[in-house]
Amino acid sequence: MGGQDYQDLLKPEWLGTVSGLSLIARIAVEGYTAGLNRSLKLGPGMEFSQYRGYQAGDDPRLLDWKMLARSGRYYIKESEQESLVTVKFIVDASASMEYREGELSKAEYARLLVAALAYMAFKQGDSVGLHALNEKELVSVFPAAGKRQYYRLLLHLLGVTNSGKWPEPSRAIQRIPQHGRRELLFFLTDMYESEKELTRFAGNLKTPRNEVVVLHIMGRDEMEFDYGTPLTFEDLETGARVQVDAGKARKVYLEKLQARMGAIREALLGKGIGYHIFRMDTALDQALHHYLKERSRLN
Repeated sequence: MGGQDYQDLLKPEWLGTVSGLSLIARIAVEGYTAGLNRSLKLGPGMEFSQYRGYQAGDDPRLLDWKMLARSGRYYIKESEQESLVTVKFIVDASASMEYREGELSKAEYARLLVAALAYMAFKQGDSVGLHALNEKELVSVFPAAGKRQYYRLLLHLLGVTNSGKWPEPSRAIQRIPQHGRRELLFFLTDMYESEKELTRFAGNLKTPRNEVVVLHIMGRDEMEFDYGTPLTFEDLETGARVQVDAGKARKVYLEKLQARMGAIREALLGKGIGYHIFRMDTALDQALHHYLKERSRLN
């Protein structure tokens, strides 16, 4: 299969299973990396550097059992392995992510992005973790490395239920553990907010030790608003409905949309946070490119 052949697999029977998601991710990543001229591997030959205390989320395989026997405490052997990073995916699980165009919803497209990015990270040897949340539910997979962890992440990702609204920012940030290590955080959301709660949440994620990237997921119809006929729009989070003459409203809608996206971009870039709009027909290659670019900042 070629790099773009995964498009033929964007069907419910593939998007709803671990094996289907992992296959799509593998095809996308291998197709993308085949075109790169340099190796993505960081290289073997890792030499011992120093010890540090074990922290929740560390790979237990890195524990030094001899130090445990001597001291009664858990220590990690740091080495060039520490040049690897932790990649966390924070997924908006609010009801608005159920918005659908054609066969693909925003939630399903977010799954595709996470699956591809996590596969890329797994192949690099990086640890991957997942947090999906709304006002009622939190799904967490704490970071670890390896193939088993990758499949575990996909399994929990498929178990996410989209409902309700996004939590209040201070409550949301408390649900995302931060260990002070070098981390690359991807926040996947439709930025559907009423009081800038998502923008503030993203801003609160940034620390001097991490890189944060917001992937703003939108539909083609949302961005172009090229309906031409009167429509009834329903708010997926509140159930409110409004009738709109789309033909007459299009110019004003597009102006307000551009202004809003510009304000979000300015607010996030001002805090050193990457911001990228992903339409649901955008190739997964674009996300993989951002992964490599942002990851290189942590080296």
